[in-house]
Amino acid sequence: MVDINKNILSQIDLYSGTISMPKGFEIDKNTLQTDIITQQVHDCPFPFSREWDKLNTYLREHIALEYNFTLVNKLSAGYMFKPDEISYPEKDVDELDLRNSPDYTMLYGVSLNNCSVRIYYDSNRRKSRSWDIPLENNKFLIFPSTQQYVITNKQKDNLNLILKTTYEYI
Repeated sequence: MVDINKNILSQIDLYSGTISMPKGFEIDKNTLQTDIITQQVHDCPFPFSREWDKLNTYLREHIALEYNFTLVNKLSAGYMFKPDEISYPEKDVDELDLRNSPDYTMLYGVSLNNCSVRIYYDSNRRKSRSWDIPLENNKFLIFPSTQQYVITNKQKDNLNLILKTTYEYI
């Protein structure tokens, strides 16, 4: 018999799901849509709203209960994607300032139709792999801010609105 031990040195964790708010506390997506459009049109910081706070608190508390770690808000922003628009490849971490960079990125579908996120990763010597994940209304995706990603609006008729929040892990 051979004595073999396995240690996992690194892994990429992706969290996704649907926001299921309790009755009477549903998220008003019209308010979030207005906040995103206001931020984009006026080029101002994402406004604090009760709807954003409900979503953010619900998500952070469920992550803390399910996975036993705490997320602290860094920055929130709204994104509008025109028909057939593809974002530039993004990373939300600043490689030259890791101490002040976020640990996780959350994307939440506010008003979407046929939209996806491609996350790039390396798997040992298999470099530049990718995983395509559909992003839908009222669904979220959380992933490490060190991962490069691209958002694609594949439909030809409407704007897609996405809320992004970055978090620090403590």
